[in-house]
Amino acid sequence: MKNPYAWLAAAINNHTWTVAGVAVAVFILAFFGLSMVTMETGDDTYIDKTTTRGALLAHYKDTYGSDAVMLIYEADSVRSLEVLRYIDNLHEDLRNERYVAGVTGVVDLLKQANGGTLPASKAEIDAIIGQAPPEIVERMMPSDLMTLSVITLEPGVSLDAQGRVLENIESAISISEPPPGLSVTVSGNPAFAKAMGEAIGTEMGVLILAAMLLMVLAVSFLFSHVRYRLLPVAVVAVGLIMTFGFMGLFGIPVSMTVVGAFPVLIGIGIDYAIQLHARFDEEIRRSTIPEAIRATVTQMGPSVLIAMTATSLGFIAMFFAPVPMVADFGSVCTIGVISCYVAALIIVPVFAIITRYQPKKETGSSAEPDNSLIERYNRLLGRLAYTIAKHPIPVILLFAMVAAGGYHLDQSVPISADEKTFVPSDMPPLLDMEKVTRTMGATSTIPIIVTGENVLSHETLRWIAEFGAYEVERNDKITGVTSIATLLADQNGGVLPETSAEVAEVLARIPVETQKRYLNGNMETVLEFSTVSMEMDVAKSLIEKMRRDATWNEPPVGVTVTVTGGLEMFAAVMDDISDSRTLMTVLGFAFIFGFLVLVYRKTSAVSPVIPIAFIVGWNGAIMYFLGLDYTPLTAVLGSMTIGVASEYTILIMERCEEELARGMEFLDAIQTAVQKIGTAVTVSGMTTVFGFAALTLSTFNIISNFGIVTVISVGFSLVGAIVVMPAVLALMYRPARDRRKPVVAGP
Repeated sequence: MKNPYAWLAAAINNHTWTVAGVAVAVFILAFFGLSMVTMETGDDTYIDKTTTRGALLAHYKDTYGSDAVMLIYEADSVRSLEVLRYIDNLHEDLRNERYVAGVTGVVDLLKQANGGTLPASKAEIDAIIGQAPPEIVERMMPSDLMTLSVITLEPGVSLDAQGRVLENIESAISISEPPPGLSVTVSGNPAFAKAMGEAIGTEMGVLILAAMLLMVLAVSFLFSHVRYRLLPVAVVAVGLIMTFGFMGLFGIPVSMTVVGAFPVLIGIGIDYAIQLHARFDEEIRRSTIPEAIRATVTQMGPSVLIAMTATSLGFIAMFFAPVPMVADFGSVCTIGVISCYVAALIIVPVFAIITRYQPKKETGSSAEPDNSLIERYNRLLGRLAYTIAKHPIPVILLFAMVAAGGYHLDQSVPISADEKTFVPSDMPPLLDMEKVTRTMGATSTIPIIVTGENVLSHETLRWIAEFGAYEVERNDKITGVTSIATLLADQNGGVLPETSAEVAEVLARIPVETQKRYLNGNMETVLEFSTVSMEMDVAKSLIEKMRRDATWNEPPVGVTVTVTGGLEMFAAVMDDISDSRTLMTVLGFAFIFGFLVLVYRKTSAVSPVIPIAFIVGWNGAIMYFLGLDYTPLTAVLGSMTIGVASEYTILIMERCEEELARGMEFLDAIQTAVQKIGTAVTVSGMTTVFGFAALTLSTFNIISNFGIVTVISVGFSLVGAIVVMPAVLALMYRPARDRRKPVVAGP
């Protein structure tokens, strides 16, 4: 069977415009997919709905959970009649909006105490507020300068529908003509999610533009010896558009972590285009264009494919992460590197034929070449590699000790799953959310779903009431509880009904809409525990304690008790991040090791894996000393490092094998390999650093911190390839040298 790369080279040489037409057709298809790309925030990015936990959370959201939109009114005096009349009229308009279950605020308190109408004077207003329970007034009107309204949405409203509701609310406010001096701010979780989605879209454009500009700068400086030096940037741009298009066609959404994938793709993808372009430029100097294309495609194509496959395997390990946004990150990176590789393999030779490529004339090539900066750097690398190869044990022990310390420190790196710490701290919707939290307390709750044959039986209702009271009494983080048991007791003079008939009679007095918030037929109900605002690790400990309490309090036979909700989800994400980063790293090593053994089929194939194991340990140390947290994005650092670093170490090993095959002594082979490949690896690594550096410009903490550690990780990868790899190769090839030595010295 004909070599596919030889077939591709022949097709490009003999049918250039046909190949170009097919490539354009694929590009147009990908461009069509751009219109199908969607933004995604919220629970679906953190938890898989097909899991038991995800399905339960989705069921709770659809059946009981209802998000709330907060309106913050600020004025010189929110007790003025003009302001209160405006709020009352706005409430009436908003109650008619679709998906709105109810609107409450201070005007409802005043109307309830005044026979259904607003008081007619400020004195009456002050009197009613003075007689109302202080805790209610504090939540609704913390000061004379501010008051809050709560717009409760119907259970199960999708994010898209919430976005439309927010647009309608903002539209109603814009045409409502508030009194002079009154400002109305829309806040709450739906508003925060909508603002974050818009910010992600803006952030993605800024980061891609910054990465492309940095690539132009890097390529212009480091790749100036070839003609059309910006061609690799154009190739990466095409690969990026193809990535976006396939994301849309495959239904992969853009989330916080996926945004960070695009500068990573630019940094990695540019390398494929540079290698193919450089090889073609080298070949065209001594042959015709068709011959140069044949040599480039057939020689460099498979080599770059091996490097690309090794990189992709690191990303493929992310597919097994339990956090959907991490798996999406791996999917996008895998699609991206394949797209950039295919784009480079097609565009570079086709472009050369269409433009009738002519190489730049070499200037000053014979004038003291040994004194050039590149040559001096090459000699420095060669001497360093030779010295290390002569004394490999101390070098490996030193770096292994550092790596071991890094693996130990890595266990102490904190894990963060609090979405509000991922976004810019000065983001206006976040500041508005914090203002609401300071006023009303935490807006999220910890729901516990209770299921059984009959949750309205007296035994089950009594357990629900006792368990709720037990949790409120024993946990200072819990401020209250609402359940079907508390609702029945409130309607029955503070005591639970005793018989089924009494339960049915009292239940009939509770509004149906209120019942639906806490009761789903006779077989399921929910307890809603309100809490103070707390850090995610504190919430995680509280949820674990509530689970133990539910078991210790022994629910009735046949009754199951399950904790769910947003706080429980984020607490579980912390465990998922901890477990998945280890799983992804181990899988990355396993995939790379299996791939190398499959390709090279010999023991020395493990050589590239050893420096990578050191690099992953160094990453843990730098995370600890920089005080960074593991997030859904930095959790991919281990497997991503394996993919990126494997390319550099494999190139060094391949060149060493080539020199050994020519009969060179093993120390000289190592020196030559590092001296010839080290400069190329350094240039490749520096261009990758430029792409990754764009991440540090992000205003999202989760992305900028990822940018910092990835830039450092690429630096570690260069050290691993240029410094550690010679020591590893020396140990791998020394036994072979020792076995040959008696034969050579015998005569």
